[in-house]
Amino acid sequence: MANDLQKPAKMRRQPKQVRSQERVQSILGVAEQLFIESGYDQTTTRAIATRAEVPIGSLYQFFPDKEAILKALANHYFEQEYHLFVKLHTELAEAPIAVYVDRMVDAFDQFATDHPGYRAVLEQLIDLMVVADINTLDTYDPQIIKELAHFLEQRNSSLDSAKCELIATTIVKAVNELLWLSFTRDQIFREQLLAETKTLITAYLQTYQI
Repeated sequence: MANDLQKPAKMRRQPKQVRSQERVQSILGVAEQLFIESGYDQTTTRAIATRAEVPIGSLYQFFPDKEAILKALANHYFEQEYHLFVKLHTELAEAPIAVYVDRMVDAFDQFATDHPGYRAVLEQLIDLMVVADINTLDTYDPQIIKELAHFLEQRNSSLDSAKCELIATTIVKAVNELLWLSFTRDQIFREQLLAETKTLITAYLQTYQI
């Protein structure tokens, strides 16, 4: 099982026709809702197929098992987060670094709040996989790190590319962990931790005159 968990999420075949694409989206949407309602362990592929109103054979045409569905949902969220980063990154390119950090942290926190399935999916993914395996599945974090490193190099040309990549990696990994921790606590602690995260990252960047 461990070796299987290390493999990136792969569908059995990619839907090409519009009808097939709609069927896959329906399967993923239903699966996400059932994971929220009943939990991953209690949800079966048959239950997903039944609620999605597709034959179980059609589900298996695209997804070999429930884990593949979970990974596809996770990848969908990683992609959405990446596009959110790109959008804000472009808008805030010239902003003071404190404003940049504040808006970024708030945006990713709001993303998780607006998508209750995000936490259900990621929690289960963490239970199934170790962090290193999730990093293998998530192909978007390296893209975020690369673009953030380029941004840092533009803000301070005295920093070389290797140093900027190290700083960007530190930021992305620290923010990911702190935001995830915030979701496990009550609202008051969560708000306090988000504020501390902003202070931490802003101060860290200011030491490099970003």
